[in-house]
Amino acid sequence: MSKKIKCLVWDLDNTLWDGILLEDGDVVLREGITDILKELDRRGILLSIASKNNREDALEKLREFGIDEYFIYPQIGWGSKADSISEIAASLNISTDTFAFIDDQPSEREEVKFVLPEVMTIDAAEYKNLLQMERFIPRFITEDSRMRRKMYQADLERKNVESSFKGSSEEFLATLGMELTVAPVMKGDLERVEELTVRTNQLNSTGVTYSFEELGNFITSKNHIFLIAELKDKFGPYGKIGLVLLEETEDELRIKLLLMSCRVMTRGIGSALLVHVIRLASERDKRLVADFIDTGRNRVMYITYKLMGFEEAGTDESSEGGDMIELVYRGSGEKQYPSYLKFIVK
Repeated sequence: MSKKIKCLVWDLDNTLWDGILLEDGDVVLREGITDILKELDRRGILLSIASKNNREDALEKLREFGIDEYFIYPQIGWGSKADSISEIAASLNISTDTFAFIDDQPSEREEVKFVLPEVMTIDAAEYKNLLQMERFIPRFITEDSRMRRKMYQADLERKNVESSFKGSSEEFLATLGMELTVAPVMKGDLERVEELTVRTNQLNSTGVTYSFEELGNFITSKNHIFLIAELKDKFGPYGKIGLVLLEETEDELRIKLLLMSCRVMTRGIGSALLVHVIRLASERDKRLVADFIDTGRNRVMYITYKLMGFEEAGTDESSEGGDMIELVYRGSGEKQYPSYLKFIVK
């Protein structure tokens, strides 16, 4: 089944608006476009632009229409649109197999289809049907969905500040005033929990997804500890960005799932959550192990486990089609939370 769309990239001329800006500055937005943008934004689908135009003129026109705020990392210039989409994906740290591109020109759509076959291409004539297309309809619309664009825009502000920071990465992180709060998953979190399991690919220890019903059962299970992590800093909230699912037996604590949003990849959140889990296992005097399945995109999670003192203990074929590697914690001494964040347990 095709993945839900995370980012829709728009052409401008005769797609977002009627007319060609360079030929006639008096272009007009196509009927219903503003409402479509607002609804996609509400659903948590990010919006960007790949347009062959004069950048300043196009941005000024977007401001004039009052819709410039909806677009992040707009690529407006004279390069190929496939390159523009790749640049947007890299900036957002989102895989292009969750991108869609809408353009009125068949040649532009074909070029994107040839270079990036995983990107969904849409004829601009179909723009009024966008909201009814299955890949644009999330199962749930959460508070994090509604805030997604603003959280990415805050990330852009962080990146701009970081790029001019004179010091180490850890010194920069210390300036952010980060607070990471970990709490048991509650019923009210379940929609966001399912959204995280579906959307998170790179920072996911197994790639295993669970149904809404299964996730709900973990909350009440006496054999599981189910935690959700929320992050904020001086620039604002990142939202609920991480999950830990632990299975508890008489003598063992097993990490069945560890995942984080790609937006916090450089924040050391995986290590912080593992410190918390290592402490839980120590308090309960239990052996700590973790399941890991190589999905081809989540090697950073394997490296995180290794850096925290986990070692391979064996391999079994998983029901997900890949080999499940069992990692055992062999570390020693009391692990400390990163000094640059405040860790709060609820």
